[in-house]
Amino acid sequence: MAILERNDTGAVAQLKMNTPERLNALSDEMLAALQSEFDTLRDDPSIRAVILSGEGKAFCAGHDLKQMTAGRQSEDGGLAYFQDLFSRCAKMMMSIQSLPQPVIAQVHGIATAAGCQLVATCDLAVAAEGTRFGVNGVNIGLFCSTPMVALSRNIPRKQAFEMLTTGDFISAERAAELGLINRVVPEMLLEHETVSLAEQLATKLGSAVKVGKQAFYQQLQMPIDQAYAYTGDVMAENMLHRDTEEGISAFIEKRSPNWSQLRKDDT
Repeated sequence: MAILERNDTGAVAQLKMNTPERLNALSDEMLAALQSEFDTLRDDPSIRAVILSGEGKAFCAGHDLKQMTAGRQSEDGGLAYFQDLFSRCAKMMMSIQSLPQPVIAQVHGIATAAGCQLVATCDLAVAAEGTRFGVNGVNIGLFCSTPMVALSRNIPRKQAFEMLTTGDFISAERAAELGLINRVVPEMLLEHETVSLAEQLATKLGSAVKVGKQAFYQQLQMPIDQAYAYTGDVMAENMLHRDTEEGISAFIEKRSPNWSQLRKDDT
């Protein structure tokens, strides 16, 4: 059985981490499987939204501590392995935000440490009632420095620092209040609500979402004057897309747009 399962329904790809006995930990194998799928999805214009979920009682419990402990057996005490591990994990996380498709985390149970980082990295997140979120490495003497990067870009800094230094969990409701996730739903409706959101996103013009997602993350890193100049150029280029012209004409004429399927020159 694959440790990462993929099932496509229409324009929505559903990825499910499938190592429930390890709480879907981000093992070397899981990181490689995720990276491979994201690399494949990047070049798949038929997919316009992605859902990432976990099998079993947890979404993801972070890095595989048993593998990390085994890495200590090398002559350097594991330094080279740990540096490579965190580099591979960072590459995988950044791949999510560089995908042309929006990625939605479908979260239940717990999302801890790098699992919480994974939620924070996804473009959107829907969580079941009762889900708990934490960056609790500090409780075992390992400060969650890499999860901190994504977390501190999602929620206010004092709340992020409190989570990082206390190791305490927060509820799904609190995570929504802070902006870590988009919505909280009853557990029995989690998959339905997440798929509904993905299907809604998949109805949008893929070329517009692609340029918009890229611009969203780029402009966040810029001073406001540069951000306006950059996004103005992005919108001007977007206006030249053939299907954008059709979308605007359809709105003016009060009809549904007759968008073509995604074409290479429009993606």
